[in-house]
Amino acid sequence: MRSFVSQALACLLPFLAFTAHGQEAIVIGQSAPFSGPSAQLATEFNLGARTYFQMVNEGGGIHGRRIELKALDDAYDSSVTVRNTTQLVEKDHVLALFGYVGTSTTLAALPIATAAQVPFIAPVSGAEALRSPFNRMVFNLRASYLDEAQYIVDQLAVSGLKSIAVLYQNDAYGKAGLEALATAQKKRGETQLVGSATVERHSTDVAAQAKTLLASHAQAVVLISSYSSSAALIKEMKKSGYSGQFVSVSFGGGKALADELGSQGTGVMISEVTPFAWGESLQIQREYTKALRKANVPAASFGSMEGFLAAKVLVEGLQRAGRDLTRARLVAALESMGNWDAGGVRISFSPDNHNGSHFVEMTMIGPAGRFVH
Repeated sequence: MRSFVSQALACLLPFLAFTAHGQEAIVIGQSAPFSGPSAQLATEFNLGARTYFQMVNEGGGIHGRRIELKALDDAYDSSVTVRNTTQLVEKDHVLALFGYVGTSTTLAALPIATAAQVPFIAPVSGAEALRSPFNRMVFNLRASYLDEAQYIVDQLAVSGLKSIAVLYQNDAYGKAGLEALATAQKKRGETQLVGSATVERHSTDVAAQAKTLLASHAQAVVLISSYSSSAALIKEMKKSGYSGQFVSVSFGGGKALADELGSQGTGVMISEVTPFAWGESLQIQREYTKALRKANVPAASFGSMEGFLAAKVLVEGLQRAGRDLTRARLVAALESMGNWDAGGVRISFSPDNHNGSHFVEMTMIGPAGRFVH
């Protein structure tokens, strides 16, 4: 994983040129875990967003102004996220906050954004706390954990897998996912949640959790944790002879999980909230592939697709906000995007609903770490 992150960060170096202040820039702020066990998630999202912003800047920018993405590392530490967000809002005077990665960190930053009335766009979290109660500053692009959980439960039930166990991270993200899964399971009725185990954030010591989940005799294990702990659990349970189905939620990071698992990843399922990153049938997929090639980005991923799509949505909002750009105008512009076609994916915001998408589909890690869907 470390080598991937180093390569991906190296790919960002050419993009740094567009942050030079040759003209007044539109400054967008991001705090995300560019180091630590979730680094690949943040790096991929940032890479996809920068790829799209570079394309826009090369085409003349937004009403003649270039977009600058100022990204700070929080290492998935909420106290650092708070410090970064305060800097971005009070010192850097960003127009908007964008692409925060993680439920705990996002929720820690949210009060700062709300107090300063700074738009908070495309957080990488499906937590209900970002959706209810309604907060006019928050624009959710990805489907919620409840959307994902319902889709996972339905897919497992259709496949005849009706006894489910879950590994969840012991933080806001894991607990939100567990609650969503329990709600979805009760709604489906025919499925049963037969076991659960929790793991601390950043930990890969999962021997005890593997024993607990093996004892549940579940037909499927749902993973609501980081890709590092999820991979460790899969390896541990397979070593003990478990032959059931593993399913990760999207925040587990599809490519990161596949990289960690290597040859043991074949057959692991992952719910995803963006279009298939290697597809060509949708306009957004073709745009993404073309932009990555032009920017010499070495590999596609679900994370960079999410960043690319989020950047496209933000750019549409910036265009609609007009030349006299303010935070309030950006909020109003995004709210005007009812059923907007992002290239085969519909995004819909309104003055009373900022949950832009409910898109979920299932993918699977195939041979040699390639994805199928």
